[in-house]
Amino acid sequence: MDKKKQRHISRTIVLAILFIAVFYALYNNLTKETRGTLQKGDEAPDFVLTDSSGEQYQLSDYQGKGVFLNFWATWCEPCKKEMPNMEKIAKEYKGQVEVLAVNIGESEFQVNNFVEQYSLTFPILIDTGREVQKVYNVNPLPVTFMISPDGKVEDIIVGGLVEEDQVRALFEKVKPK
Repeated sequence: MDKKKQRHISRTIVLAILFIAVFYALYNNLTKETRGTLQKGDEAPDFVLTDSSGEQYQLSDYQGKGVFLNFWATWCEPCKKEMPNMEKIAKEYKGQVEVLAVNIGESEFQVNNFVEQYSLTFPILIDTGREVQKVYNVNPLPVTFMISPDGKVEDIIVGGLVEEDQVRALFEKVKPK
């Protein structure tokens, strides 16, 4: 009887430890969005990235214009759906709102094929080391940050922008007055 009781106590302790570990992991994952993430109204972190031709782009160079900062990947289905609308609306708002599309960690070959396939003309930046992705706490893809002309995060959209009207409304939100 003592062995059974001892085994029961040991199992209970192991289960309690497992429960605590699972709870801790869930808590950390569910609350990570509220710890150290960008919020509406925050200053957008500056960064410098290059495109596939080696041209550098710095976010702060767009001060005075609205910025549609989109994080994407070639394998991302919602990204594929939103790109044509982004291209169309970017042409309409040229000079007022700039699109900076940041590819997350893919090769120039993959990115260039994607750009060709979708006939994209706005800057496609490559975050090879995923540093900007980490600073902006981007996960999952796509994520779009609408940045006002004064450099503040105006809106954060997680998920694809498949409707043209959605994209146009976001451009309107950050275009200079």
